[in-house]
Amino acid sequence: MWIEKDNRLTKVFQFNNFVDAFAFMTKVAFAAEQQQHHPEWNNIYNTVTIHLSTHDAGNIVTEKDRKLAITIDDLYARK
Repeated sequence: MWIEKDNRLTKVFQFNNFVDAFAFMTKVAFAAEQQQHHPEWNNIYNTVTIHLSTHDAGNIVTEKDRKLAITIDDLYARK
């Protein structure tokens, strides 16, 4: 579940290992590029944390963030 706090959406994704986490990040990168909306994220071994906000709108959550969050959830569901 995405958590909306401090003007951004945040979600933590867990994987079996680093390779699976990195593969997920690659898929998210291509989807983000298609939507022209790029996440702030970090990866520690099998964990990927993603933060979404719209910088052009003053660093708040917008429909662009919600759309990308849905796409990311769909990619995670297909892992």
